[in-house]
Amino acid sequence: MALINQAAKELHVKIVYYGPAKSGKTTNLEQIHAHIQTARPDGKSKMVSLATSADRTLFFDFFPLEAQVIKGYTTKFQLFTVPGQVIYNTTRQLVLRGVDGIVFVADSNYDKMQENVESFQNLEENLRSLGLDLAEIPYVLQYNKRDVENPAPVEFLEFLLNNREVHVPAFEASAARVEGVFETLNGISRLLLQKFITQGTRC
Repeated sequence: MALINQAAKELHVKIVYYGPAKSGKTTNLEQIHAHIQTARPDGKSKMVSLATSADRTLFFDFFPLEAQVIKGYTTKFQLFTVPGQVIYNTTRQLVLRGVDGIVFVADSNYDKMQENVESFQNLEENLRSLGLDLAEIPYVLQYNKRDVENPAPVEFLEFLLNNREVHVPAFEASAARVEGVFETLNGISRLLLQKFITQGTRC
């Protein structure tokens, strides 16, 4: 849940990158962090990455990204990823606590379609275990690894993951090439800010 510091005029927003193992969640954050630090070398953001031999991210990646977006408030985006492997599901649930927005990162490789669907279903299950409903949380889809040879058509990914009464924004990406990374971040940020502005910055 977003936190508002009235004294400091700050709005803290938590965005979680979710998806199957090695779909590019960590790569998204690495690219965002690297480019933000290059653009703002005076920034003090530090990304924490904990990896094991079995999974690239065991706990989470995190760094605050500041932006002046709501009049009178500085909005701080806290970006996290979850581990892709199912054995770390408890950790996924912990990372999802207090989530404001979600980026679901899907792998465009044909042989990853089942993993994409299972991970999306797992996301919904974990949210329900926390008393949350995906339909009430701003989220976007990122179809990553569009640079692979013969990627699955976007229409197929849309059918699998975005075939709902309400379609959400979806972005093609190649996180390794920094393609679609910031478009995705901007997309989820816009949804969140629209929500908070509509609510009058109430949480």
